[in-house]
Amino acid sequence: MKKRIAILGSTGSIGTQALEVIEQNPDHFSVEVLTANNNIDLLIQQARKFKPNAVVIANECRYHSLQEALQNEDIKVYAGKDALDQIVAMDSIDMVLTAMVGYSGLLPTLNAIRAGKHIALANKETLVVAGEIVNREAIQNKVNIYPVDSEHSAIFQCLAGEHMNEIEKIYLTASGGPFRGFSLEQLQHVTTADALKHPNWDMGAKITIDSASMMNKGFEVIEAKWLFDLKPEQIDVVIHPQSIVHSLVQFRDGSMKAQMGLPDMKLPIQYAMNFPKRLPSDFERFNFMDYPTLSFEQPDTKIFRNLALAFEALDQAGNMPCILNAANEIVVQAFLREKIRFVGMPDIIEESMQKMTFIKNPDLNDYIQTDKETRLLTTSIIKKRS
Repeated sequence: MKKRIAILGSTGSIGTQALEVIEQNPDHFSVEVLTANNNIDLLIQQARKFKPNAVVIANECRYHSLQEALQNEDIKVYAGKDALDQIVAMDSIDMVLTAMVGYSGLLPTLNAIRAGKHIALANKETLVVAGEIVNREAIQNKVNIYPVDSEHSAIFQCLAGEHMNEIEKIYLTASGGPFRGFSLEQLQHVTTADALKHPNWDMGAKITIDSASMMNKGFEVIEAKWLFDLKPEQIDVVIHPQSIVHSLVQFRDGSMKAQMGLPDMKLPIQYAMNFPKRLPSDFERFNFMDYPTLSFEQPDTKIFRNLALAFEALDQAGNMPCILNAANEIVVQAFLREKIRFVGMPDIIEESMQKMTFIKNPDLNDYIQTDKETRLLTTSIIKKRS
């Protein structure tokens, strides 16, 4: 039977590529639900093409326009945050691909888990903010979480067949982004346009900025802790500019396994959606002769302090990763609006981490309140510095 997929964030980079995978494998997948935050035009196109059971637009102001555009289609139309949280519980859904950006993906993902839906996880912030709660709910509801991030998918693939063998360490690879090798002096002058030019990956604006600042890799470190039940000291980051080795696992006997391939998110998306079976594909194949040299180097956490801040948040645990994420979302928005400089982002995040109330054993309400308060605090810090 076809696996019926709900895509949360279908108009974003991951969502659109997931639809390409579904289109290429019509015998294996069908689209059950599509959701978007604000991009109504693309959502309408997707709905008309893939004929889902239902669509949701988070921005309630766009509801009537969406409903009118799809009035001749046999598609249910909903709007608002509550609808987004509830739609994932539909009986007809087999798997939920969470491709929303940022904290907004947490509650819909939790609701999907509580409804017993398996998760293809592309929203790393879900585990960054509330990894312990998410894992506990997944175990209680017998739900599998399949990683979609290329690095975590690589680790997941390397661990296939290794369930009896202990992990000694994992290495998450990072391209280094557009500013690899820059000095602090050089970073003083980079622009928003510069930061949006990723050398290897085509991603949305927020994730691209996070990649340039190395915060994206910091989030992946925290995510890896929850996905693979690791201690902070078992996770390391290496810069790999070619983005061919997507990550590595080192076992206790010293042997290492790596997953390799060209940078193409459709492969980890397809792997997650159809696990444990691999489907044939026409994805471009990697040729060693095109990459005669693969290089690796240590990240500079003094230059790219966001990565160091992420490790600090992981070490402190509690609600500190939630604080880190909320502060980062605010500073990235400010940077995209050219309200702050690139080098100012870690300073503001660090100040927020220092000033927010630390909660050692937070519950879900604590996380929700922490997120709200951190956003207000970080916004006030930015205004004072402007």
